[in-house]
Formats: sequence, structure tokens, C-alpha cells
Amino acid sequence: MKIIQTVEVKQILTQNSKAKLLGSFQTNKHQLLKECDQLIFEHKKMEKQKKFDSAKIKLYFTNEIELRQEKIKQLEFQIEQIHMLPLGSEIKEKEVQSLIDINVGDNWDEVTSARTIVIKEGIVEEIR
Repeated sequence: MKIIQTVEVKQILTQNSKAKLLGSFQTNKHQLLKECDQLIFEHKKMEKQKKFDSAKIKLYFTNEIELRQEKIKQLEFQIEQIHMLPLGSEIKEKEVQSLIDINVGDNWDEVTSARTIVIKEGIVEEIR
């Protein structure tokens, strides 16, 4: 029988991976800032049309902008954390699903114990 198990993928922090992570975070932050600016523009544009209820428009756009500002704060915190981490640290990158064979007589605890894949520079270093 086969079962699906979640496997954690960790990345060993190197100069290259640190630079890529920081670049990715900065790109995401920049995109969110552009979205905030676009939402402000759209809000002003809709207010001038006077086709919609002003209070509802303001509430909608305020909520959307606040959501993006919260994501920006999270990204800034992650950027801070990456700067503080020493090279060689393991960072949880993601989780993937894995198929595992189980048979009668297998030790359940061993078969279902948490598994981890460790990668460095895109290459699998270790499977625990």
C-alpha cells in the first residue's frame, strides 16, 4: 500500500542563496508597493466618477491597501531575519508530498517519521 506523506525541504544558506532570497523578497516588496500606488490611483478615479457609494469604495480600497502593507511588513521582517542568519543555516523552503510504500510488518513509527530533504545551491545534500 502507498500513503502520502509531507516532506519538509530545507535550504542551506550560502552567499548565492542568500542573495537570491533577498532579491526575491525585494522584488515582491516592490511589486506590492506598485500595487498600493495603483490602488490609490484607482480609488481616486472611481471617486471622481461618482457612480458608486463613496463609503463602500473607500472601505474596499483601504482594506486592499492595508492587506498589501501588512505583506510588505512581513517581507521587511523576513529581509531582516535573512541578514541576521549566518551562512550554513538551514531555512525551511517548502513542503512537498511524497509517496511511501508500507507493508504488513513495517514499523509504523519509522515509516511515518518526519522526513527532511536538505538542499544546497539547488542540489540535494541529504535526505533525513
